[in-house]
Amino acid sequence: MEFKENCTQQLQRLNEYQKAAVFDESSACLVNANVGSGKTTVLITKVMYLHYEKQIPYEQMVVLTFTNKAADEIKERLHALEPEITEEQLWGFGTFHSVCLTMLKKMLPVENLGYTKEFMVMDPDEELEMAEQLILTYQLKIKYKNRLKKRLEQKNSKYQDDIDKLKVLLKEEKRHQDKMTFDELLENTCKLVKMSAEIEEVSKKNANLQDNENTRMQDISWIIVDEVQDSDEKQLELIDCLKKPQTCFFAVGDPNQVIYSWRGSAFHIFYQLKTKYQATELTLPVNYRSSSEILAVARCFMQQGGTLQGGRESGDKIQIRNMYDPFQEADYLAGRIRDLHASGLPYREMAIFYRLQNQSEIFEHVFEKEGIPFEVSLKKTVKDIPVLDWLIRVLRFSVNPKDKNSGIVALADKRYGLGMSVKEAEKAIDSLCETRKMQIETPQSEKQKIKSDIRKQMLGFSQAYFNAQSTTAEDLWNYFSLENHLHPTTASYVEDRTCVMDFLERMTIYQKEQQKNVVEGFSEFLNMASLYGTNILKKEIHNENDTVKLMTLHASKGLEFSHVFITGVNYGLIPLQTKSFEEEEEEQRLFFVGITRAKEHLELSYYTSPGQYRAAPGPSRYLRMIPGNLIEGQEKERESSATHLQDLKRQILAERANQSEHIELQEAGKISGEKNPSANTGTKNISVGNEAVTTQKRRVRHPKYGTGSVVREDDMMITVDFDDYGEKELMKMFGGLEELP
Repeated sequence: MEFKENCTQQLQRLNEYQKAAVFDESSACLVNANVGSGKTTVLITKVMYLHYEKQIPYEQMVVLTFTNKAADEIKERLHALEPEITEEQLWGFGTFHSVCLTMLKKMLPVENLGYTKEFMVMDPDEELEMAEQLILTYQLKIKYKNRLKKRLEQKNSKYQDDIDKLKVLLKEEKRHQDKMTFDELLENTCKLVKMSAEIEEVSKKNANLQDNENTRMQDISWIIVDEVQDSDEKQLELIDCLKKPQTCFFAVGDPNQVIYSWRGSAFHIFYQLKTKYQATELTLPVNYRSSSEILAVARCFMQQGGTLQGGRESGDKIQIRNMYDPFQEADYLAGRIRDLHASGLPYREMAIFYRLQNQSEIFEHVFEKEGIPFEVSLKKTVKDIPVLDWLIRVLRFSVNPKDKNSGIVALADKRYGLGMSVKEAEKAIDSLCETRKMQIETPQSEKQKIKSDIRKQMLGFSQAYFNAQSTTAEDLWNYFSLENHLHPTTASYVEDRTCVMDFLERMTIYQKEQQKNVVEGFSEFLNMASLYGTNILKKEIHNENDTVKLMTLHASKGLEFSHVFITGVNYGLIPLQTKSFEEEEEEQRLFFVGITRAKEHLELSYYTSPGQYRAAPGPSRYLRMIPGNLIEGQEKERESSATHLQDLKRQILAERANQSEHIELQEAGKISGEKNPSANTGTKNISVGNEAVTTQKRRVRHPKYGTGSVVREDDMMITVDFDDYGEKELMKMFGGLEELP
């Protein structure tokens, strides 16, 4: 009863559009959810409503997401409402790949495809390594090896070589090693679901042919999809396979946020699904995230989806900054962020977006120097961390000795492994797999002997821990003699050891929570590591750490911040140079996504001298698409001062040169070492052209802060004590200061 009341309270908080989506009883419903319109709330409330009001068991729902974060948020909300919910009940809640993994492991006869229930998941890079190994082993003739990954994905080849033979061998080898790629998780699930449907009638006649798990899969009554606009062809096929005539379909998404065409999503998915399933289309037009000014800017870049209504009060107009180059921009943002934090705004409420990942380097350097805490969002996997990549190879072969490729890579690793050649490692692994015991020659030294034991330890792991119900990170460290592979004398030892122990600790905790034996639990955890990358190690960039977030526009999707700074809005960066109208439209949608991450304040900047070969100097046309009434009135002053930026830079460099010359002459005894008299009298010598002008207690006026007195200044910055606002630090070039007589 209490749970139902909580559900009722949740429903009462919804607006009329959100309620319409939750209460909709169509066999298929598509919800066009504008940014910040509460689509996640609607989706979770829909699940609660179906369960508590319509008595639909969780086991009969498949709730598909595109990120582990979204799946975890849904599960956490449900667990908070009803702590007794089990993982078995929520088997269908997760990402497309994780749900397929569960189905293949627990519900579908994967043996019919030549795999065992212990199969492992491999990422595309691992598949490529396997293909390259097969080319060497079978001496295949393959053209354009630098494009091997793409060629393996192509159905037909126009080149006369052994690519087709390689594809056959690769498929056989993956089955032999009991491994599937991400795409094969989807493909094999669809195959087995279709096979299951073909024998369904037979199963009904003979109850013994249909086990309880299969029954659970056949009884799916609701398929619910989050961010449906990101679906690719294989994911749409999975939805179609799982959807029976009696299965209801409910999906939320935003066509204006289709930014992943490079990985298969398409702008027309909404239309495609609506037509295929004769779906009802509803909208969530009210944005609760951003101020009215930010929404007005966002509307300039909308391509589809009707109106974007605001649910918040007015806020600051957006700011457009003209920066000379990225270095100056980083310096400015460091000061700006410092001021905002001093005023009470947490660092975690500030984010800097850019188009390309390498643009973060300058910010990282400046922020580290200035002592500003930051995090960089990198689309990393565990493979990007060398010590973890090696350790996972060791563990994968340990729990699955069929995984020959992982064993070869682990032994051949020159930094952490035995440093064998690939051929030597292959022979060693073949010997292990054939004999199932060690056949190692007597080593030259005791150290080599200890190190060589990694082969015995890997092979013997399954037997050593077969019946073990628990172990510790320290036990695993000692079992694999990792101290002999992570050398204490190396500069990265402390970082490597911490990283390894953290991974082992998380793996052992997971195994205990799942109440599986060590081998089964570790195997499952390693599959998750393949699916989720570094997210298995720590929370994503949205975590609660009080740090400024640096990320690409793509990485910003799904997040929100009080203050957002979008940098490098120059043609060639935002937008990138495109080859088609479709690519150009996606660039515009990507900019729309970045804009709508901001809640209170949005600042855009461009470069006079971008320093990027691909970027043109001056503002992008996107900035000219923004009406002038939405831009803060200081822009004209900033642009005016920016026109003389080259002169100002030359002036600064000349000042520095004069100062250096003065010091050299002083040291040589050619001039007096007496300090400038103005140092103690409040005066300062400023070089203007070739003249030196002395000012005393300079008074200035600022368009926003009014009048004040100059406190201090250097080559780049000036601090002014304003009469009404106190001290403010401004950049000379863009401060908009007016000298008073």
